[in-house]
Amino acid sequence: MTEIEESMDSSDSHDSATSGKKSGRTSLLDSGEDFEVLNEEDIDDEPPPLEDAGGGKGKNTDERTNADTDSDPPGPVEEWLDVLGNDQLKKKVLEEGKGRDSRPQKGQNVKINLKTCLSDGTLVEEQSDLSFTLGDGDVIQALDLTVMLMEMGEKALVQANAKYAYGERGSLEPEVPPNEELSLEVELLEASDAPDLELLPPAEKTALAIHKRERGNVHYQRGDYAFAVNSYSIALTITESSSKVDITPEEESELMDVRVKCLNNMAASQLKLDHYDAALKSCVSALEHQPDNIKALFRMGKVLALQGEYAEAIQTLRKALKLEPSNKTIHAELSKLVKKNSEQRGAEQALYKKMLGNPASSSSSSSSSSSQKHRAKSSWGLSWKWLFGATAVALGGVALSVVIAARN
Repeated sequence: MTEIEESMDSSDSHDSATSGKKSGRTSLLDSGEDFEVLNEEDIDDEPPPLEDAGGGKGKNTDERTNADTDSDPPGPVEEWLDVLGNDQLKKKVLEEGKGRDSRPQKGQNVKINLKTCLSDGTLVEEQSDLSFTLGDGDVIQALDLTVMLMEMGEKALVQANAKYAYGERGSLEPEVPPNEELSLEVELLEASDAPDLELLPPAEKTALAIHKRERGNVHYQRGDYAFAVNSYSIALTITESSSKVDITPEEESELMDVRVKCLNNMAASQLKLDHYDAALKSCVSALEHQPDNIKALFRMGKVLALQGEYAEAIQTLRKALKLEPSNKTIHAELSKLVKKNSEQRGAEQALYKKMLGNPASSSSSSSSSSSQKHRAKSSWGLSWKWLFGATAVALGGVALSVVIAARN
């Protein structure tokens, strides 16, 4: 459905739209595509313990003074660090940084220089002063997981399996083939705390929320629905944060629009993950802000249908259809649900008949029995009347005989 199923509106990211064109697949949310989602065990909220990056240097048997040791320039560390322990994401220090205490923390904004190459050495792109929020899913997993382990000023080489880069689908921008391993040369330039959302000007807050939502759209297009939900959640947190600065009604309306779009897109991702209760909650929240939002009504109808609540689903879809009578997708979904609901009710009625017996037969039997009882009762009443009459006649005859005898 072009209007209902489209969760990527006109503000969606360029790389998401371009990827959709090249793959020949629809770029609409909830389009029926099946994507492979990364296993949850491959997703780490925090990096694993890191061994000493300088542990590969052998000890010199000659005793040297601290002054002599300090005067030697640090050399490159040759050892590879297996970041996740699965040999699919490895990091090697090329130039040491300023020490462990200078490592950035999750949630901080970092700036790096990045050189990306294919496994055969082909240059993909070079980026200077690339900024992103560490751990928010703004970049490929390989960067999110390894930059967290870098020291300030450090240069490192990262080898990443496709699952931590651009996966089975590859990418158009940058141009990366499907299932391609990458070699990343990274230099950590700076790290700073994220801005206080309460003090952020409304225009900047809206722009930040849109950026996070667009990143969620990219994850959705790639079939990484769990990551999409995470990005949409971050965007929602931004839109729902209180503000200590003045905000105009127009700016408040813009934030509300972004919030509803995030809730709609989150519901679509949760549907893909079969998280029906969570998807229903997202739809309800969207409708609390915009009761006539057709996308939210349509997805809510789908969730209710998947939960077996056909009557309520039909009612919800009828409301959506009333708002947009020409929408063929709503028509099709509604017709399908009406048919399912009718079949379910027929099956329930058949089950009740089987459990309680044939009501018609039972009614007929009851009527016949009642008729027989009535006839028996009527017959008994008639016999009693004849008996009573005969007795009365006999008694009358005896009395008359006695009177005649007395007179004589």
